[in-house]
Amino acid sequence: MDHDSPAPDHPTLDYPCGEPPAPGAAHEVAPGVLWLRMPLPMTLNHINLWAVADGDGWAIVDSGMQTPDTLAAWQMLLAVDGALGGKPVTRVIATHMHPDHMGMAGWLTRKFDARLWMTREEYLMCRTLTADTGREAPDDAIRFFRRCGWSDEALDLYRARFGGFGKYIHPLPDSMRRIVDGERFMIGANEWRVLVGRGHSPEHACLVCDALGVMISGDQVLPRISSNVSVHPTEPDADPLAEWLASIARLRSSLPDSLLVLPAHGEPFRGLHARLDRLAAGHARGLQRLKRSLSEPKRVVDLFGALFARPIDAKSGLLGLATGEGVAHLNYLARRGEVVCEPGDDGAWRYRLTASAGAVDESSDAAGPTDGADIPPPMAV
Repeated sequence: MDHDSPAPDHPTLDYPCGEPPAPGAAHEVAPGVLWLRMPLPMTLNHINLWAVADGDGWAIVDSGMQTPDTLAAWQMLLAVDGALGGKPVTRVIATHMHPDHMGMAGWLTRKFDARLWMTREEYLMCRTLTADTGREAPDDAIRFFRRCGWSDEALDLYRARFGGFGKYIHPLPDSMRRIVDGERFMIGANEWRVLVGRGHSPEHACLVCDALGVMISGDQVLPRISSNVSVHPTEPDADPLAEWLASIARLRSSLPDSLLVLPAHGEPFRGLHARLDRLAAGHARGLQRLKRSLSEPKRVVDLFGALFARPIDAKSGLLGLATGEGVAHLNYLARRGEVVCEPGDDGAWRYRLTASAGAVDESSDAAGPTDGADIPPPMAV
């Protein structure tokens, strides 16, 4: 869950676009494609957005989190003398439903009477989570985290924070224009195609323009950190890590290495294949470290040292993310018959290796993280 740095045997990525724009400013990174950046009130302190020339206006890809600072930056960009030249927003395209990507989508679509374009699962999941605003934490979630080994103090803090997802998101439009995997559509003079990835979120849309040689990757491919891949209380038996690894493999096989990748966090970069290889290898190392830790039965919270390079404090807001990612790795191993889960006398699950588990690679780096993690603000998702 930390920023990673290239190991000596990994090629270094190329960052050809220079310094990021300040909030309210824009840099052109390809003909008709502008790089915008918005602040975030968290450890991961920024998100990149993209404005794509679309006739007499701009198609906006992702919108930032609903905060006063983001609103101020949008007002600067949209002013008559702003970086967007006083032109209107023609549509808002959301890569996925997390608040830093969706927060201002409703505000922009209402201001310009524009459509929201996104995949169906992301739109519906966002509406579901925003509907939790003001609710008490459900019993299913308390049971899930107690089984992972959370203390009473951690559970009380979770109860206090539950339902905060919606406060970072402007009310969503009541309809959207669905986009689907493999779809092609025009933005301005150029054709763009949709590639859906899974694991970080249900139906994450990446956008590729072959004519411009660019891919807007959202959180699916990031240059310095690896997106959080978590199991949530709503689907405790899910296997998102398998979906994530399959998505990495698909992107690796279907996209040219020459693309300029426009990520949600960090800087635009070249070296897509090397980055995808490093992401896959990072999770493989994490699984090996996890298996090495499971010679004796352990709770989820006992395994953070095997996966992450930073301490996990229940008060920091990272406990939920670390727990979700830990369960994702354990479920991956369990689905493959390498780990079993058994209830303990205290109500917490214990995980241990099975006799049929594959050999553990003792050369794996026991100290490093799987890679970094995309850290959203402390909220229940």
